[in-house]
Amino acid sequence: MGKWQLQEAKARLSELVKRACEQGPQEITLRGEPAAVVLSAKAYQKLKANKPTLAAFLRASPLKDVELNLERDKSPTRDTQF
Repeated sequence: MGKWQLQEAKARLSELVKRACEQGPQEITLRGEPAAVVLSAKAYQKLKANKPTLAAFLRASPLKDVELNLERDKSPTRDTQF
């Protein structure tokens, strides 16, 4: 990820946007601390896209028909001293 000081980012905005599109997210710092990230529109849309629910994800899994052995182990526990 490229890093830009705010002053430099303002002065070279078109280059900042071009790099975000070609190289990925670009971080802008303010007084040495991360303040913002510039993303390409494509990367933003990917982040914003609807994600499937956990239930839908599990239903689509190639392992959905695998049976699990969920029986509890009933062996005695070991003795411990406190």
